[in-house]
Amino acid sequence: MPEGDLSLQVIPMPADTNWNGDVFGGWLVSQMDLAGAVHARRLSRGRVATISINNMVFHVPVKVGEVLACYTRIVKKGTTSMQVMVDVWESNDIENPVLVTNGIFTYVAIDEHGKKRPLP
Repeated sequence: MPEGDLSLQVIPMPADTNWNGDVFGGWLVSQMDLAGAVHARRLSRGRVATISINNMVFHVPVKVGEVLACYTRIVKKGTTSMQVMVDVWESNDIENPVLVTNGIFTYVAIDEHGKKRPLP
């Protein structure tokens, strides 16, 4: 079952598919990055930049029209950076969600000049 903060919900459209008719993995990764950035911005109280993605696993294919819910939680906090676990659940059947993919996104807090800054 999902855990963490609900950071983003999306519905893939036909333009988001690959040659097999499944949702393109790159589109899904970009949605996960947005969801993780929402959580990271809240924690950092300002701008953040994605610096890495680790342990990314696609568990099941995603079809057009499925409701996808991105849940996020902080798994590690450093001086200037944080790691955010992003889990994506297909939630058309709210009582039986299916884990679609997950990964750990690392963000660094940055100032108005794009330089690292300490987390509050």
